[in-house]
Amino acid sequence: MFPKIINRFFALLFSVALVLSAARPNISAKAITCASSMALIEVNSGRIIYSHNAHTKREMASTTKILTAATVIENHENLDEVISVPKEAVGIEGSSIYLARDEKISIRDLLYGLMLRSGNDAAMALAIHIGGSVSGFCQLMNETAKKIGARNSNFVNPHGLHHPEHYTTVYDLAIISAYAMKNPVFKQIVSTKVHKATWEGRDYPRVMYNKNKILSMYEGGNGIKTGYTKKAGRCLVSSAQRGNMEVVCVVLNCGPMFEECMRIMDMAFSRYPMRTLVSPQKSMGKLPALRSKQTEIDIVADQEFSYPLNEQEYNNIKYDVDIRAIIYAPMKKGTPIGKVSGYLDSKKLFEVRAVLKDDLEVLPFKERLEYILRTEQPSQAQ
Repeated sequence: MFPKIINRFFALLFSVALVLSAARPNISAKAITCASSMALIEVNSGRIIYSHNAHTKREMASTTKILTAATVIENHENLDEVISVPKEAVGIEGSSIYLARDEKISIRDLLYGLMLRSGNDAAMALAIHIGGSVSGFCQLMNETAKKIGARNSNFVNPHGLHHPEHYTTVYDLAIISAYAMKNPVFKQIVSTKVHKATWEGRDYPRVMYNKNKILSMYEGGNGIKTGYTKKAGRCLVSSAQRGNMEVVCVVLNCGPMFEECMRIMDMAFSRYPMRTLVSPQKSMGKLPALRSKQTEIDIVADQEFSYPLNEQEYNNIKYDVDIRAIIYAPMKKGTPIGKVSGYLDSKKLFEVRAVLKDDLEVLPFKERLEYILRTEQPSQAQ
């Protein structure tokens, strides 16, 4: 693919790069689903692959806690700090890890209680300690959401219990979840099946089993959070990683939430595999080289770019090449000689620097002189 493109540009001796937006497109496919809203995102590229009612505002129940945990981790360095449970965190309705007033527990163990057991009491204890109050913490949550790009969400509590002003969209929740999964601490927590924590005043540990069946039911399953209220219905944010592809699937108000997420993730892995479009190991073609032992040299990208694409999209990727027509020795491996951009449906996916794959060694002086004399002799004979 690349050599044909590059040779065409060599024939013209120059190329002009298109000036288009560098934003990666979110070209998502419609998918039939039993969920009221659904979105699947590939974590590394940020591409929304499938969606349904992506921007419809809905309650999200305990999947709220994804942002709660991410906000705590980003705003508190010492997760092993031991705190006292405030009275406001005791006896909260719904799921609980049964905290007692003034009980001593680490922030890390509270995070495990939050994400594995969906403890509403853990959510309150974390919010009050990190934010000074529930309202102060929710302000941090909303600031974090806006920073991520979640523009159609509003968080008024850290646990997800019903409130008319507490809502999100599957698009927002997908990008929040993808963002959170890039944090190694968060990812470690949500991928844990069982966690044992010290339980003050008892001679046995507080054992927390993860409610997320994706971890044991699905190949590569590694997160992230379940949720349910009567108003929100059954909600699930699931994730799985296979090779260099990691997906997050969000379903809101979905009865068979585990089965539906697994079905949609199966479609993503099989129909939209990660394709390596450019990399430092993948030659994009050869350049003519002068004053060198080599007559030509491979050019490569200075970095790898992979993207989830179906077969038709992969075959329709267009490349724009803006590089030198000829190079002169000596030049070092990795020397920039231009840039290469890739487009899907006229939308820019990437732009990378084109560099030399290897060193370009110059001819020794004697050989260079002989070469010059050889090339000049025919013209002198005429």
